Amino acid sequence: MREVVSLVQNSSRTARRRTWGARIQLELKKNAGLYLLALVPFVYLALFKYWPMYGVQIAFKDYSVSRSFLESPWVGLKHIQRFIEAPKFWQILKNTLLISLYGVATFPLPILLAVMLNYLPSARYRKTIQMISYAPHFISTVVMVGIINQFLDKNTGAVNLLIEALGGEPVNFLAKRELFYHVYQWTGVWQGIGYASIIYISALSSVPAELHEAAIVDGAGILQRIWHIDIPCILPTVCILLIMQCGGLLNVGYEKIFLMQNNLNLQASEVISTYVYKQGLTSSIPQYSYSTAINLFVSIVNAILLVLVNQISNRLSGNGLW
Repeated sequence: MREVVSLVQNSSRTARRRTWGARIQLELKKNAGLYLLALVPFVYLALFKYWPMYGVQIAFKDYSVSRSFLESPWVGLKHIQRFIEAPKFWQILKNTLLISLYGVATFPLPILLAVMLNYLPSARYRKTIQMISYAPHFISTVVMVGIINQFLDKNTGAVNLLIEALGGEPVNFLAKRELFYHVYQWTGVWQGIGYASIIYISALSSVPAELHEAAIVDGAGILQRIWHIDIPCILPTVCILLIMQCGGLLNVGYEKIFLMQNNLNLQASEVISTYVYKQGLTSSIPQYSYSTAINLFVSIVNAILLVLVNQISNRLSGNGLW
């Protein structure tokens, strides 16, 4: 009897496997094009994101060009400890956090721009403002820093000429450490506010018109409609983008800040990314293991921040990445 039961169970399992196999084959035949398209990003991630992670091991070794990854001696957490104990560590960390938190503080500005554009009655003016605000995003970083230097030049800059015309004294903006954070961040707002508002404009366009019509009938003003209709509808989008920005709190791009650096503002402009660039590539003896260890340290801290901010967002608003 047991043999009969086992035979029946085996046959049913075999039938299920054949059924599942047939379903998978049918699914692949039906949506072959979609699966091929989905394969492209997976291949890209595997080749250019995950495979290079093989080199992360040099963060725990004394790597040199003359030796391979495997031949280099293992040193453990020596490089991370060296970075934490470095004399510049706290100054660099402070600069990085100040610039990043300043960026988080300016996070609502693209939302305000998107809401303003959404309520402009004239499509002509709306398109003109969009074009003007989008344009700086497509200027290269080198050209953008050149424009900043020209505008803020102490002798011939347009900003200082305006200050002198109003009876003030010219200011060397890029030489004052206390002004560097403001210059860096507000020029970044000017360059990116239009492009960053695109996703919010798209989210606002999906708000049901019936809600606004009902609110108008009830006598609600523009500010009331924004606060009670628009903001709640785009809140999931806002939360996700805010989480992503907070998750990259220690990632300050080095290109713009490196180009704006000089000897007078170095104490305020030296951040982790520029420090890694100088230590790993421009020093007389490139320290690849040390630079990799610093980047690994930053990635781990960012991952922890991402998880924490996501949990806080889930508890407060019910919106998160997972």
